[in-house]
Amino acid sequence: MSNKSYPIIVGAGQFTQHKRTLDPLDPLNLMANACKIALTDTGTPNLKNVIDSVYMVNINSWSYEDAPEELSKILCLKPTHKVYLPDGGNSPQMLVNRAAKAITSGKSQAVLITGGEASYSIYKAKKGKIDLNWPKLKTPKYMEGKLWNGINEFANRYRLIFPLLTYAIFETAVRAASGRSLEEHENHIGKIFEHFSKIASNNPYAWTQRSYTAKEIITPTSKNRYITHPYTKLMCSNVFVDQSSALIMTSKRIAEKLNIDSKLWIYPMGGADFKNIFNITQRPKLNNSPAAKEGAILALEQAGLKLDDIDLFDIYSCFPSIVEIIKNELGILEDDPRPLSITGGLPFFGGPWSNYSLHAIVSAVYLIRKNPLLKVMVIANGGYNTKQSFGIYGTDPPFIQWGEENQTEIQQSILSKQLPKPIEQANGELTIEGYTIIYDRTGVPKQGIVIGTLESNRRTIAFINAEPDILIKLEKQELVGQKFPVHFDINSDRNVINLKN
Repeated sequence: MSNKSYPIIVGAGQFTQHKRTLDPLDPLNLMANACKIALTDTGTPNLKNVIDSVYMVNINSWSYEDAPEELSKILCLKPTHKVYLPDGGNSPQMLVNRAAKAITSGKSQAVLITGGEASYSIYKAKKGKIDLNWPKLKTPKYMEGKLWNGINEFANRYRLIFPLLTYAIFETAVRAASGRSLEEHENHIGKIFEHFSKIASNNPYAWTQRSYTAKEIITPTSKNRYITHPYTKLMCSNVFVDQSSALIMTSKRIAEKLNIDSKLWIYPMGGADFKNIFNITQRPKLNNSPAAKEGAILALEQAGLKLDDIDLFDIYSCFPSIVEIIKNELGILEDDPRPLSITGGLPFFGGPWSNYSLHAIVSAVYLIRKNPLLKVMVIANGGYNTKQSFGIYGTDPPFIQWGEENQTEIQQSILSKQLPKPIEQANGELTIEGYTIIYDRTGVPKQGIVIGTLESNRRTIAFINAEPDILIKLEKQELVGQKFPVHFDINSDRNVINLKN
């Protein structure tokens, strides 16, 4: 296959709407701003006529009947192919991988990828601080697949549809596997996020441009309260942001034809998309990700690189546990000096729902243009450590052309390890594998949630019901590995562990 068909990124843009904006743009017009920046970035007005595909990440904060079409009209584009995805933080990188294959095969000449959110403005409007002069909310008339809920009914009975609960449970499983004490692990994740906040403090597109120390991040205060054990507010993704971003991809042949400066070209050198077992209770472990392990191997193989060749990473960081899980799967050592984020991460740069990683890719483009020797790996994560997409970026073409890799057997192998279904009505002794404690807005613990194994070696989920003083004592213990009597409560239709003084 001719190297003229190599896919390249030729335009990139991102936009952050100021917090004090009195007449804020809606998500669609935020995207339009980012797209205009990306179009200008290409250095040629003629690329508009070549863009035949518009890929859009799901918009969570507002709803349009046909957002890709409405955006195309604003930008005077006439795409023959439009994609509007369901939810999933892996979506931006997955769309880049898809576009790379479409361009390589000749199915697309040029692809615009974009996404944006305006959750902060909606929050301000609900507080009565501003009025929104936005288009009327409309249900999307099409979506590629169903809106992804990301969890099953049994897990949702225990509120695990809320990511801050699920990822906190993963965190305690990660902590137990690491062998660290509670205090050691708290300091460990504080240091990771301290580095992230420092990166964000120097990023003009970041929502929070302030550097926090590890102690500030891990210490609960009135402004940094405990959310779920062991997470404070500063360890959690900040979705209340107004941010948008865009990429433009085309082939080397078209870039040459349009005289796009080769100094702007960034190659997607490698990529992969894998899913973990969907149901959390049916995964062999709560502290790993086979999808991340296999995704890294395949992406590096396609790029013709080793992990040591990567200069910078951007690991999806909605919560500390996913950073640690992916870092462990990649084999990045504790003393590795390479940054794990190039934006500042979701708590500090901002977490615009499913679109965060598109900002990471745009940031990678900017960094590589400044230093053409850089190789950057972006890891996007969707759901509850459910699916990961990998991308490697640099100024060299891929070692293995896009579309020539085969991921099917690897994916089937990951899913074949699924455990039996959990026991929904549990009675007996439960050994805890992961847990969290929920706090109210004043920092008082309300309830515990655990995932564990019964004597039958089958998993289940249960609530810990106890008074705050008992929960405070539990908060200071490592519960993973401990055994508790559990029973099914017919009145609440839930499994419960009742603890009393």
